Amino acid sequence: MEAQLEINHADDNKPLITNDAGADPPDWPPLEEVEEILGYSFADKRWLEEALTHVSFRRQQEEAAAAAAGVSYERLEYMGDCVLNLIVSREQFFRYPDLMPGDLTRLRAANVDTEKLARAALNHGLHRYLRHRKPQLGDQIEAFVEEIAEYPVHSNGLVNAPKTLADIVESLIGAVFVDSDCSVDTVWKVFKRLLEPIVEKDTLRVHPVTELYEMCQKRKLRLEFKGSWKQGIDVYVNDQLAGRGNYESKKEIAQNRAAKDALDNLGKIVLLLEDGEEDDQIID
Repeated sequence: MEAQLEINHADDNKPLITNDAGADPPDWPPLEEVEEILGYSFADKRWLEEALTHVSFRRQQEEAAAAAAGVSYERLEYMGDCVLNLIVSREQFFRYPDLMPGDLTRLRAANVDTEKLARAALNHGLHRYLRHRKPQLGDQIEAFVEEIAEYPVHSNGLVNAPKTLADIVESLIGAVFVDSDCSVDTVWKVFKRLLEPIVEKDTLRVHPVTELYEMCQKRKLRLEFKGSWKQGIDVYVNDQLAGRGNYESKKEIAQNRAAKDALDNLGKIVLLLEDGEEDDQIID
C-alpha cells in the first residue's frame, strides 16, 4: 500500500536545514543520531562522517583538513548508486519472475530516481545532518517541500527534486555497504524501510510524456510539442492545442507538465475531433 510522505520535524523550532553556510560545527546535530535513524551502528564512524560531508564544506576547511582522505561524499555516492540499483534489481527479479526486462527497468527506475530518494531523505530528516557550505540548498529544499505537497507519494516527473537530497541517501547506502564488508543483504535490511513505500508493479505509473505518446499512438493521433521550455511548451494533438506547461529550470519537467495538461484535456480533444470540430479554447 502506498503511504503518504511524512516529513520528519522532530524539532519544529529548528529551521528546515540547520547547517547552512553560516552555521558553526557545534550547531550541527550529532551524527550518532543518524545511526538511530538507520538502525545501524557503524564499525568505522569515518564512513558515516564522509557520507554526510558535502564537497562545498571541505573546500572551505583548513588545508590540512581539505587534504584529508575522503574529501566529500562523492565516492560513497557513486558506490551507493551502484549498490542501490543492484539490490532493487535483485528484489524485483525474484519478486516478479514473469516480468520482462523493459518493465523491470521502469519499475527499478521508479524506486531509485532522484525524487524518490529525495523524499526518503526528507521523510527521515537526513538532510539535517549534512555538513555543507551551500547557501542555496535550504531554499531548494523549502521549494521542494511546497511542490510535493500536491503529490503525497510521487509527482511522476512534475517537480524538481534537489539532487543533493538524493545524494545523501546514496552516500549513506555506500557507507553502510563498505562498513558492513560489502554486504548487500545488510544494505537492503537497513534501507528497505527508509525507501518505503516501495513502488510495486500494480502501483507503477507512467510519466506523462510517455503516457501521452502511447495514448496518441493507440488512437492514431498526431502529437507535437512546440515552444521553449523556459517560456512555455504547447502540446498539439492533430493540430489542436491540447495542453501547456512550463518550468524555467528544467526542460523535462516543463514537457511533463505540458503532457499532463494535455492528458487531462485529451478526452475533450478526442470528442471534438470525432465531431469534426475545432476549439482553440479547449484549455484555460
